[in-house]
Formats: sequence, C-alpha cells, structure tokens
Amino acid sequence: MTEKAPLRIERGEAIDWIVFDRPEAANALSHLLLESFSEALDLLTKEGAPVIGIRGSGKGFSAGVDLTEYNAVSTPLQDVQRLRQNLDRWLAIWRCPKPVIVAIHGFCMGVAAHIPVFSDLVIVAEDALISEPGLPLGGGYIAPSWVSQVGPKRAKEFAFLPGNYIDGRTAEKWGLANAVVPVKNLISCAEDLASRIALIPAEVLTVKKQSINRAMEAAGFLTAINAVAESDAILHLEPSVQDLRRRISDEGLKAVLKEFRGLNSTKIFDKYKGIE
Repeated sequence: MTEKAPLRIERGEAIDWIVFDRPEAANALSHLLLESFSEALDLLTKEGAPVIGIRGSGKGFSAGVDLTEYNAVSTPLQDVQRLRQNLDRWLAIWRCPKPVIVAIHGFCMGVAAHIPVFSDLVIVAEDALISEPGLPLGGGYIAPSWVSQVGPKRAKEFAFLPGNYIDGRTAEKWGLANAVVPVKNLISCAEDLASRIALIPAEVLTVKKQSINRAMEAAGFLTAINAVAESDAILHLEPSVQDLRRRISDEGLKAVLKEFRGLNSTKIFDKYKGIE
C-alpha cells in the first residue's frame, strides 16, 4: 500500500500553498514530511505563483517533531547534523526569492514554532497556540531564533517555562505575527495580501526581501541561528536530560508531561495583575 503524501500543494494565481497534510498525526514533522517540504519549496521557488504560503490541515498547524521517529541515541555529531539539516530547511524559506506567508491556526508546537521566524509575513488565527516543547529535553534551539522578532526578555519568557505558549493575540502583540484574525478568515486574509503583493514585479519583490533580510543579518540574525544546533545537541547529553528520557521510557510520556503542565507565562502575569 502506497503511503499517503504528507503534504499537498494547492495552486493559485497569486499564492501557491504548501499544506501540511497529516491531520491524523497532528501534522507532526516526520522525516518524509520534512523532505517533501524541501522539495515543494524548491519547486515553487522555480515556478508558479509570485507568493508562497505555508499552512496546516486539520485542527492545527503542526505539533512539531514526530516523536515516533525521534532517535535520541546518536552521536553528538549526528545530533548536530540532524538539527542543522532542519535549520537549513527553514533557512531555505529565508533565502527564497519569493515572499513567503505562514498562516497558523490551532497548535504550532516545538520545532514548528521555528517556521514563522524565517518567513516574511505571519497571519495567525485567534485560536492559535504557539508553544515550546512540553518537556525540557533540549534547549537553545527555538527561542534564540525568536530574539530578532520579540526581543530577549520575551524570548526568555517563552523558553524558561516548560510547555510555555502564547496565543494568537499575544503573537501579534509581541511582533511574531503581523495580524490575528478569526480562524474562518485566515486563508482569505493571506490570499488577499498575496493578491496585493503580486502587483509588484517579481524582481522588485526579490530585492526588497533581500535588502530587509540583509539588515537583519547585519544585526546578527544568522550568527545566532548558526549556533543553535550545537547548543541543543550539548543539552541532549546532559545527565538531567538523559534521566528525563529514561523516566519517559519507564513511566510513559503522558505521566511525565503531567508533572510539567501548568499556567503559561501570560496567565501567571494576568493572575497577579488581577485579570481573570
């Protein structure tokens, strides 16, 4: 039996969509999905509409890395290479000559929270929940990329609480998203933006994107990004992290997750501000 394709391409006049299509697995980023994503992005970079969109099918954008495929037993170099390979996939969004719009609804967890950082415009639905991994099994991989978008204090706020998350309105407030809209309007909003963007000649759009990216790179964006794979791989070898992995194996993922669940940072702040 042929395995179902993990994503699909939806063609349009102004925007071509790359749609993560594993709703039965919460659009978890399997190896096949990641490879398919790189192939789709490469294809749409060379042909098709003037704008590229990325979104998820089903109840959310993506639950992050596919834990059923995650192999924690590897050498440090293999771990760095694996992490670096995924960064290179997102950097291809950054380097793509076309504008890339990410539309997020529902959950956007763990490694999937990297994707909006490397895109050009981000629209989130009101039901969006963008989160850190539920367990502190690594670190220094996702939140450092957020610094250029939200600043260091908010990046640390996001990173320091296990399973911390922000909703759609907070993503807009922090500067990670351009706008938050009702979920029913999410795709239409992105497509309307793309139609306006498409009025500008492709060559002009490419130079506009490159010039703004270069300003970010001059401020150190790529320097920070190029260090995150090594930081995360080092933490994977820490005894406390390895102990936590053993607990997951012995007790089960849900039991260990329960220990770390609690209020996110926004709700803690609201609690002490007297906001219900």
